[in-house]
Amino acid sequence: MDNLPQDIAILFSYINTKLRDDYSSLDAMCEDMNIDKQWLLDRLAQGGWEYNAELNKFW
Repeated sequence: MDNLPQDIAILFSYINTKLRDDYSSLDAMCEDMNIDKQWLLDRLAQGGWEYNAELNKFW
């Protein structure tokens, strides 16, 4: 997780790009990239974003 962007807006963009281009679900991405899913959900919630599994993106 050390290599994730620290700026919340950049993190939002980075994660959505990874989900769109490389992963079919948040679970798959978190497992593959060794990211704590709850940490990511909480961090992006601080910016007002939530994950939509049907769309496979944060919004």
